Amino acid sequence: MAASALLVVCPLLVLLLVRRRRLATPSTATAPASAASREQLLSRLPSPPGRLPVIGHLHLVGALPHVTLRDLAARHGRDGLLLLRLGALPTLVVSSAKAAQAVLRTQDHVFASRAYSAVTDILFYGATDAAFCAYGEHWWQVKKIATTHLLTARKVRSYRHAREQEVGLVLAKIREAASTHEAVNLTELLHVFSNDIISHAVSGKLCREEGQNMVFLELAEANSCLIGGFNLEDYFPALVKLGIVKRMLCAKARKVNKRWDELLEKLIHAHESRPASERGGEESDFIDVLLSVQDEYNLTRDHIKAQLEVMFQAGTDTSFVGLEYVMVELMRNPRLMTKLQAEVRMAVPKGKEMVTEDDLTGLTYLRAFVKETLRLHAPAPLLVPHFSMADCDIEGHTIPSGTRVLINVWALARDPRYWENPEEFMPERFMEGGSAATMGYRGNDFAYLPFSGGRRMCPGINFAVALIEIMVANLVYHFNWELPPESLE
Repeated sequence: MAASALLVVCPLLVLLLVRRRRLATPSTATAPASAASREQLLSRLPSPPGRLPVIGHLHLVGALPHVTLRDLAARHGRDGLLLLRLGALPTLVVSSAKAAQAVLRTQDHVFASRAYSAVTDILFYGATDAAFCAYGEHWWQVKKIATTHLLTARKVRSYRHAREQEVGLVLAKIREAASTHEAVNLTELLHVFSNDIISHAVSGKLCREEGQNMVFLELAEANSCLIGGFNLEDYFPALVKLGIVKRMLCAKARKVNKRWDELLEKLIHAHESRPASERGGEESDFIDVLLSVQDEYNLTRDHIKAQLEVMFQAGTDTSFVGLEYVMVELMRNPRLMTKLQAEVRMAVPKGKEMVTEDDLTGLTYLRAFVKETLRLHAPAPLLVPHFSMADCDIEGHTIPSGTRVLINVWALARDPRYWENPEEFMPERFMEGGSAATMGYRGNDFAYLPFSGGRRMCPGINFAVALIEIMVANLVYHFNWELPPESLE
């Protein structure tokens, strides 16, 4: 935990403790039996030494939490489980495929919820979206909308022309830079590309009006900072009950949500104003689809906005991270890049202006390359935390309700118990005859969970993989890549 964060935490905790002492009475001084029982169950779970008053094990978590948690689990965990006291919240870290299977399949109905977060509650309209919504009837409804209306294989295919158009724009920018022997900022290009594809899916032809695609990008980055940054309420939920603290913690989230609301309201209104004949069709965007099923699923205006926002957020982040790391691994491994280029260039008719999605059929090495990239560089190395809704058994340990669960998919994908030479980049392991040839993205292999598994598995797999594959195929078809000299020093 950073020293600057501790400087913020300590005075606030003093304020909280003083408030509790003032409110305490003889009748509340003794913890309820259920709370005592819960603590007893937690005390039996493997946990590292060095727990400090108030902050617990927070000081043990470094700048790369997935790496730190892997190392802590290796030293102090048992049966793939490790309990950390991160502030006031008990957090169970899962670091074995067997334990992950218990959480995501055997006891999936118990761990399918999310812990309350004031930040996500504000950003996503009461957390009524598919990613952060608490488990229940509404979550089933929004998940069904995503899987049967927004992100089906057929729907993803309908956006192929938009993907190919956006790929063409990226290729033109790279050619322009190459003609003057300039270095290309791939991070920026791929981030904008992923953003523009999602923008098109969300709002169709309106995505570029008045620079709205770039506003989407700016807001998605703001969301990422708020969700992925250090939030006091994630570790000390009681602080949010203090009015002054809640206002301080949530002020930025409210500002970002207000900007989202203005943009989404404008886009929804523009869609509603169009003739009905222009709203349907195979290439209808997410807004059209949600408006068409609004009555069927009893969706409010805020429900629609929450779903649009999270689709944009998840789609941009997952695709961009995957794309960037594919290109990193290509430049780190020139021999493998040559092999991938040979496959793509053999499959595409000579002289063809660009690789289209029809050309991707049969590119087995390309698919293996992407899979191996997502093994070593999962877009969300710890996944979105799960939350237990009842006491249950995992690997002979009783996990009490109200426990937050982190599944370290980064550690699972580098575990030598499941992977040969786990630190090496070897796409061949996913080829026919390889040790991981049968592994896919659907969460059935619990050592490989780039898109999670179980009820909370990411519904956008088809969308993300299609975006990554068409971009990578074109980048290696048209260009040879190498790192700039300064990065090799």
